[in-house]
Amino acid sequence: MYKFNDTVDKAVLKPVAKGYSTIIPEPGKIMITNFFSNLDDILVTINDLLQLKFAQAASDGTRVLFNSTFGILGLFNITDRLEKHNEDFGQTLGYWGIGSGPYVVLPFFGPRTVRDSIGLYVDSYASPIRLIPNIPTRNTMYVTRTINLRAGLLDQEKILEEAAIDRYAFTRDAYLQQRQSLVYDGNPPREKFDDEENGDTPDKTSIEDKQENSQPAVGDTPKPEVVDTPVSHGMESPAQQPSSDTASSSDPASSVQQPTEMVTPADTTFNPYRMEQPMPTTTENPVLN
Repeated sequence: MYKFNDTVDKAVLKPVAKGYSTIIPEPGKIMITNFFSNLDDILVTINDLLQLKFAQAASDGTRVLFNSTFGILGLFNITDRLEKHNEDFGQTLGYWGIGSGPYVVLPFFGPRTVRDSIGLYVDSYASPIRLIPNIPTRNTMYVTRTINLRAGLLDQEKILEEAAIDRYAFTRDAYLQQRQSLVYDGNPPREKFDDEENGDTPDKTSIEDKQENSQPAVGDTPKPEVVDTPVSHGMESPAQQPSSDTASSSDPASSVQQPTEMVTPADTTFNPYRMEQPMPTTTENPVLN
């Protein structure tokens, strides 16, 4: 269906839209756009009320009232200071929790979802254009609106051709993201990853427990393995060296005591280079004068 719409667009809509842009001057295209935009604001106001957005409905209703009267049926946008909103029945269904459903491509209407397809039918049935009794005039307005919309997309088509490798995937992703943003008024919920959906997201406590379990305890430090190596040139390995008590009894050289500084009771000479000074040898308590 995507190829069918693309073929119809290249063969009919695009050439007609180019001719329309060439013939109709810019002020004329602006007035035509304003006229159909004013008709859309009627449906926007209704969907505002269905979504319980009363302040937004008051703003959009004011736009319709002033543009339809002082703006000569919407040909002139005299309420440009009031923000224009974009609401339709597909967004209303999404507001009340109806899922979007699968992505589909409708003939002549392009990308949609099942929910937006239902919304498109409801909006088309409630459109003010449908109230026109004269069928040729009604169809002329439908055709004019379609050509005017296609003419406004000529510049964006160049960006699509330059940026997208797969035009179908690019159009699908862009449409779904735009619709989700519109349903949530520019604040869509954060998408959950697979681990979060399955409840497998590790919290901070479990991560710290894993780190503590991965570190060996103080008493569990592995001891180095003693390997017996051959002794050469009369040298002994550290594992084969005797203890200090055994070595002192068997080795005569080890029995020689190293000279150490000993303070005898008789050594009462003051030595300024010694850290500790001798204590008096008398056992009597010193008399304080």
